[in-house]
Amino acid sequence: MYSEKVMEHFKNPRNVGEIENADGIGEVGNPRCGDIMKMYLKIEDEVIVDVKFKTFGCGSAIASSSMATEMIKGKTIEEAMSITNKAVAKALDGLPPVKMHCSVLAEQAIKSALLDYSKKNNVHIDGLEDFDLTEDPHEH
Repeated sequence: MYSEKVMEHFKNPRNVGEIENADGIGEVGNPRCGDIMKMYLKIEDEVIVDVKFKTFGCGSAIASSSMATEMIKGKTIEEAMSITNKAVAKALDGLPPVKMHCSVLAEQAIKSALLDYSKKNNVHIDGLEDFDLTEDPHEH
């Protein structure tokens, strides 16, 4: 049912924790399934130099968060903005259909943290104009 990569990231998640004085903090959650993700970004010269997460949720939510942090670490803001939930799921060698919302939450957590960064630093980030945190990941 779960790929080896999902199990690996669930058992040994990368980048767990918090970043003190983070440049951007995003928190997303879904009351229906109980998954909550919090993502912390350290950004220098438009590059995500460090990223940490805390996730309360199922194994797929933890694996999705872990993989998403690996995918954006060292990347520019623009590169991080281009990461989709499908890319996260693909990097995990797939998620069961009922767990795809976990990868959507991971994408939303990245965008939420970048939105926080843009507000704190008064910078415009292309693609965040229409970002809607209230979108239900189960509807994808």
